[in-house]
Amino acid sequence: MPFDSARADRMTAFVFFALGAAMTWGGYVMDRLEFRQIHPASIPGLLPMFLGVALMLCAVLLYLGARTDHAVETAVSEESWSDFAIAGGWSVFYALVLVGNMPFAVATAIYLVGFTGWFLWHEQHPAKKWKFALVVAVFSVTTAVAISSLFRYGFLVRLP
Repeated sequence: MPFDSARADRMTAFVFFALGAAMTWGGYVMDRLEFRQIHPASIPGLLPMFLGVALMLCAVLLYLGARTDHAVETAVSEESWSDFAIAGGWSVFYALVLVGNMPFAVATAIYLVGFTGWFLWHEQHPAKKWKFALVVAVFSVTTAVAISSLFRYGFLVRLP
């Protein structure tokens, strides 16, 4: 099956831009909390508005980065589909099995180790694989603790 990556990038950019615009508009029209004497700058839709603008910016960058002059028709390999299935399956496993059955930070660290390790392990030189595994483990634990702390203490969200 021929695959034009530049065209796919441009189409994806349009979808992301539309999603970002919808997020920005949805955050803007979200109910305000002024009737409860809460400062107007602390509107609930502020974060979705920022994320929507960031997504639109990323969509523009993706569109500009889609190179038509270097686009080469390639065939989508079976390896691409297996990587897609592994990414989807691992993400579903994280959502349905890991989260809720153990502390959130532990589940996220396990997910990050598995996901990052799976896709980058084969690219490493055999002599450096254990050093790479240590870097992935440290990165995963640090990221999981940071995400958990941000939601728990920054956003005051109770995590499973």
